[in-house]
Amino acid sequence: MRIDIDSCEEILITITRNKTRSLLTAFGVFWGIFMLVALTGGGQAMQEAISSEFRGFATNSAFVAAQRTGEAYKGFRKGRWWDLELADIDRLRRGVPEINVITPSFAYWGRTAVYEDKKYECSVKGLYPDYEHIEHQELAYGRFINDVDIKEARKVCVIGKRVYEGLFRPGEDPCGKYVRIDGIYYQVIGMCMSVSNMNIQGDAEEAVTLPYTTMKQAYNLGNRVDVVCFTVKPDIKVTDVQEKVERIVKAAHYISPDDKQAVMMLNAEAMFSMVDNLMTGIRILIWMVGLGTLLAGVIGVSNIMMVTVRERTTEIGIRRAIGARPKDILQQILSESMVLTSIAGMAGISFAVLVLQVMETAVNEPGRVTTHFQVSFGLAVGTCALLILLGVLAGLFPAYRAMAIKPIEAIRDE
Repeated sequence: MRIDIDSCEEILITITRNKTRSLLTAFGVFWGIFMLVALTGGGQAMQEAISSEFRGFATNSAFVAAQRTGEAYKGFRKGRWWDLELADIDRLRRGVPEINVITPSFAYWGRTAVYEDKKYECSVKGLYPDYEHIEHQELAYGRFINDVDIKEARKVCVIGKRVYEGLFRPGEDPCGKYVRIDGIYYQVIGMCMSVSNMNIQGDAEEAVTLPYTTMKQAYNLGNRVDVVCFTVKPDIKVTDVQEKVERIVKAAHYISPDDKQAVMMLNAEAMFSMVDNLMTGIRILIWMVGLGTLLAGVIGVSNIMMVTVRERTTEIGIRRAIGARPKDILQQILSESMVLTSIAGMAGISFAVLVLQVMETAVNEPGRVTTHFQVSFGLAVGTCALLILLGVLAGLFPAYRAMAIKPIEAIRDE
């Protein structure tokens, strides 16, 4: 396509000949591309925000806990309380080969951690090192519990972020300090920064984690277990082993196989899958709304170009009479359509990026971006290519309509 000063001047004159009509037509494309880019950026931010709620948790994990029985069975009455026990770990490990990692967990709430003259209300958890495979421990200081801590039942602990903020000065290394809980002193070996709204036995930020064996001795737990946590092997779904896990646990504790209440199982894999499906649906809806709005704007451009061609019937006929080729007419109409669409589209993209930047600045803390609203560079380039394509399509039918004008008919209409 040949572009020169005369062609550019003619395109500008044609577009500005009826300023109101051109402005309203361009606004349709502007609003369509703005909606597409802004909704895409907002959807991306929403996905990041929802994903952050589950950050650190294994997507193929599940959690088993005991509840009151719902049916009488083998002489035991309905409504009986029962407890999971450490032996269930070995039973499930042997009976369900699809399980990859399995570990117990125990917790007490409403405890008070004391350091010097400061106190903080917290929960106390007893965990094994394998729990790292269930919920990733992001440590700012020190380390997590290891096998030696378990074997020797060491009086050590890992504190959560808010516990640290309540007991220590900002920037102070807590490792090596001693924290008192229920009259027992524990040496701090790490500070966990993990933040998640998927709380298993309390918020990790407000917890003090002890080796399981240490907590077992300190609180005389015996063989009781609050929650059995496990992950399944790759290519295995939690739903495939859920029935087998429940059957083994029920058989070991004299619970009716038909009791739907006694064993509570939280399938984290199903929750993650539900969130993924939700986000997929939101992305599809965003593209449907954005592309639909953009298509409506492009149709408006095409209609206006048809009106323009009709108004310029005599001009086009005279051009054909003095030797203009059909190719020249086609290029002129397509150029006008592409320029109008591109200008409006680029303005829409720029405005959308500006709005997304303002939202990103408002939502995030100064100097720390955790939720990104901005679209990727690839999406911006793809959107520009889409604009050019739509500009060609919008002007294609009016251009062929202009090419079909015969000089004699144009003169006769005049």
